[in-house]
Amino acid sequence: MTLQFVADGLIAGALIGLGAIGVTLTYSILRFANFAHGEFISFGAYATLLLAGAIGAIFAGSTQSIGSLSIGWAVVAAGLIAMALTGLLALALDFLVFRRLREKGAAITTVMASFGASMALRALLEFMFTSRPTYFSRDLQIAMPIGLGIRVTPDQMALLGVTAALLIAVHLLLTRTQTGRAMRAVSENPSLARVAGIDVDRVVRTTWLLGGSLACAAGVMLGLLVQIRPYMGFDLLLPLFAAAILGGIGSVPGAVAGALIVGVSEAAAVQMVGAEWRAAVAFLLLSGILLIKPTGLFGKSE
Repeated sequence: MTLQFVADGLIAGALIGLGAIGVTLTYSILRFANFAHGEFISFGAYATLLLAGAIGAIFAGSTQSIGSLSIGWAVVAAGLIAMALTGLLALALDFLVFRRLREKGAAITTVMASFGASMALRALLEFMFTSRPTYFSRDLQIAMPIGLGIRVTPDQMALLGVTAALLIAVHLLLTRTQTGRAMRAVSENPSLARVAGIDVDRVVRTTWLLGGSLACAAGVMLGLLVQIRPYMGFDLLLPLFAAAILGGIGSVPGAVAGALIVGVSEAAAVQMVGAEWRAAVAFLLLSGILLIKPTGLFGKSE
């Protein structure tokens, strides 16, 4: 049996991990499951696609491929701008909808509102871009052997490196900065954090910006490796929540570890059982961890 599924699983897990960080931070700090997070992934991919086209039209040379990669600097620059825009979208959604419900203490209503926002954003994307898939690049890449029967493309190697850099940056933000310490304090006890002089509203804004930006990064990477379509984020939603819960709500390292487990498990299921069972793996892992260890691998009992 080839070990190709390990490489495929690690790549999928890296993408899931970027999205799962936003899910776990939103849940731990804002105390609700945001079902619109998947649409942030889709929005980020489409925003990058539009911006890359605009940048490519202005700077013709920016569309040429970077080395052996399938994309040019136009996509890279567009992705950075789209990360900021997706963070602002998440912040605007909180300002218009979630904050008002949160102030009223309507927890269940907030969850349902996020589900409604998810459907609205997905329908808007489908209306604007149709359901037909599109791509950042149609260049074909040849996978290179790296040993043990594993083959990867240059895009996959680059995206793993970018994902690792983003995850390290988030870890340093949360552990080495005043903003990160404030976020952890609010996650533990928002009322006590406010009494201690922490600007809780600022922490909430930072959480939305960070979660939206990482969701956009996951969307761009998913679009590069597979395709861009309105349902791409929705299809990733269950693995995102499975990873966040498996790792332990509120734990960023746990979300990443959970994402890698989900990714490798899904890839193994495709190779050993069949692709039709891929979607069931996240559900089975989610159900299993809730039955055996509800707090997750790195979670703490309240």
